[in-house]
Amino acid sequence: MKQRHHTPEQIVRKLAEADKLLAEQKTIAEVCRALEISEQTFHRWRNQYGGMKADDAKALAKLRKENTRLKHIVADQALDIDMLKEINRGNF
Repeated sequence: MKQRHHTPEQIVRKLAEADKLLAEQKTIAEVCRALEISEQTFHRWRNQYGGMKADDAKALAKLRKENTRLKHIVADQALDIDMLKEINRGNF
């Protein structure tokens, strides 16, 4: 089965639709079938994006991307520092 990658906005929209279906007394299995996702995915999304709005989810995705970029920068700086320490010791 092909994996689909949903954007945070799509996830928030699907969770809002799920809330409407659950209010209509549908079971979680029926809701998941309607949304074309597994129950595991539904519960993971619910835990991760629970009470968010689309704008909040977009901001979260942007922050995660920025965090990843900053981690790469810190890793590069740590490598540079280690390299300079080795050169300073004369072990090159």
